[in-house]
Amino acid sequence: MDNRACCVFVANGEIQAQQVCAFLRASGIDNAVRGETLRKTHGLTLDGLGAVEIFVSAADENRAKTLLTSAEAGEFRLNEDGTS
Repeated sequence: MDNRACCVFVANGEIQAQQVCAFLRASGIDNAVRGETLRKTHGLTLDGLGAVEIFVSAADENRAKTLLTSAEAGEFRLNEDGTS
């Protein structure tokens, strides 16, 4: 089994990172973040400072990227039962 983590999104600060993480968790995809600590003290991104990388397992990489791409394109829709 491949346990490596893959970066699927780079957020511009803590607020966007938390939104993306919550979206992925709601879709059943565990994730972790890594980034500059300045994002927590200053709340902004400037020339990469404050950027937050969001990682998922290799097994979830394709599904996470597909979900994020469809959400960014405005194509993401929930089924009638509330699932994606």
